Amino acid sequence: MRLLYFAWVRERVGVGEEEVTPPPSVTTVAELVAWLAAASERHAAAFAQPARLRAAVDQAFVPLEASIAGAREVAIFPPVTGG
Repeated sequence: MRLLYFAWVRERVGVGEEEVTPPPSVTTVAELVAWLAAASERHAAAFAQPARLRAAVDQAFVPLEASIAGAREVAIFPPVTGG
């Protein structure tokens, strides 16, 4: 699965994208975020407050409770504001 990170999430993780293979027990975006938070100190810093995150699965905005079954791409980013 390809992960894309944007804005301060990308800055904290240290990369804009990465390929991962989560274990079968990881079935939602929220579980993916928790699994990633355990991957490294940088990931832990980026995902310390999951309520501040937004996600897209295969380029469709989804809630963090959404399934990642069959997903090819998951994007994780902070809320977007306009002005």
